[in-house]
Amino acid sequence: MKIKNITNPKRFFEVLNQCKGRVELCTSEGDRLNLKSTLCQYIALTQMFKEARIDDVELVLSEPDDIALLLDFLVKG
Repeated sequence: MKIKNITNPKRFFEVLNQCKGRVELCTSEGDRLNLKSTLCQYIALTQMFKEARIDDVELVLSEPDDIALLLDFLVKG
């Protein structure tokens, strides 16, 4: 799932923490960050969102229910 225009990163990470399965952020360079990890969330927040490079990333989710949860957040904001 490609993501962009995350205007509320704090709420975004709150939703990610509700996910039951793995949530990974994949960059165009091939890096994979486990977004269930607080350290990786910090890295994503300080690098990806700060530098507005969010168009180059994709979320990989292991559970179908988590996809619905995130889509709900992304649509409603």
